[in-house]
Amino acid sequence: MVVEDDPEIQALIDEALCDGGYEPALAASGEEAVTLLWGDRRRYRAVVTDITLKGNMDGWEVARRIREVDPVFPIIYITGAAADEWSSQGVPNSILMTKPFAPAQLVTAVSQLLNAGSPPTAPT
Repeated sequence: MVVEDDPEIQALIDEALCDGGYEPALAASGEEAVTLLWGDRRRYRAVVTDITLKGNMDGWEVARRIREVDPVFPIIYITGAAADEWSSQGVPNSILMTKPFAPAQLVTAVSQLLNAGSPPTAPT
């Protein structure tokens, strides 16, 4: 899932991920992203979210909400200004990308997180 409120950047990210073999869902706000994710969690394998979003929920909050359900869910944060906050947000299994970035860098980051897989869990 891509969470980006700038339509031009959203389109660039969507195109890069599609070219990389992914089928991203798009959300223009944090609230929309969380609603979609909670509605069908198994459909999504990772989130690419801008940190600065319009609305009441920024990218940090989107990640916190997702991690309430799945503590190791892969998240890629993209930002033009909030990179210095990343280490203080407690963001395991994530990557921070600073704008501008090359489309191939994003595809590589998504692949890296997805191929890392989740740590093994004990059977229930």
